[in-house]
Formats: sequence, structure tokens, C-alpha cells
Amino acid sequence: MEIFYSIQGEGYYAGTPAIFIRLGGCDVGCVWCDVKESWDEKDHPFFTVKEIIEQIQDYPCKTIIVTGGEPLMYDMTELTTALKEKGYQLNIETSGAYPMSGVWDWVCFSPKKFKAPDQSVYAAASELKAIAFNKSDFKFAEEHAEQVNDRCKLYLQPEWSKADKMTPEIIEYVKAHSQWNISLQTHKYLDIR
Repeated sequence: MEIFYSIQGEGYYAGTPAIFIRLGGCDVGCVWCDVKESWDEKDHPFFTVKEIIEQIQDYPCKTIIVTGGEPLMYDMTELTTALKEKGYQLNIETSGAYPMSGVWDWVCFSPKKFKAPDQSVYAAASELKAIAFNKSDFKFAEEHAEQVNDRCKLYLQPEWSKADKMTPEIIEYVKAHSQWNISLQTHKYLDIR
């Protein structure tokens, strides 16, 4: 869909400069999705791996975040192998709705109620980022936290339109459940694209 250079706004790498490769195509259908224009892959240009590398080579950064849409709809092996050969750190943001593919340094796994995750994603997850739209999402988050590996960082993040209501709830929950951390969409607070 697009390639751009910005600052990661959420999760473990919040505040880190990164090259974003946003892939078009998603069938998860999150009602709160802030990039719904990414859903139909036919609406976006096709780029070869070589063209992607050409587009990113002049950015002053070696961290790449592959996001979407839902990037694991595609086999990520060819792209990630080529990028690793060029010395990039590769992070992915995924709902986990499809099997893991590719070579990743960091996997941000954000499961959604709308489409169950593939079991292969739990073992690969570096961070579990659960979006809190209402209080029932804490139970949903805990169900997924029970399945990830022991090294996985756990984050609760308020859904943007519910941040005023859910942030105080998340604060209290994290204080009572210290294995969790808070993630905020800092790029929205700071008006960073």
C-alpha cells in the first residue's frame, strides 16, 4: 500500500524511528481500524521485492516495521530474506490470523476477536498487544497471554476512540496485574504520521 519513514508510536518500540512498509489486504475487519483503506489489496500498487528495497535504501534507518492490513496474508519469506541480507532489523505487526512466515527480529502480535489467531503466532510473539475497547477485553487479553511464550512482553492499549474511558481502567488493571504494561498510540497524541 505504502512505504514511509516515521516514528513507531506504540508497543515496545514506541519512540523509535522506523521505515514502515504497509501491505494492502486484510480480512480481519476490525471496526476501529484506522487504516480501513488498506483492506482491499486490489486498491494498491504491486511492488517487487527489488522495488521495495530501492524505495527504502536512502532512509537513515535500519529498522523496518511491516504492517497492514494484515501482512501474514502473504508468504513473507522472500521479502524478509532479502531485507535481512541488506542488514535490516525486521519487525512485524500482525493480528496473527494467518500462519507465521518470514524471518523476524520482533513480532508484535495483536489478536482480534473478529478472526482467531493461527497457533503458530503464539510461539513467535515478542509482544502481545491487546486492544481494550471495553472491560471484557481484559479477559480476552488474558486468554491470549496464557498461550504466548515466556519471553513475550504483554501490553494493554486503549482503543483510540475509547481512550478517555479505557485508559483509567487499564491503569488500574496493570497496577493489579504487574505482568502487563501500557501501550499508548503516542503518534496520535504527538500528531506524527
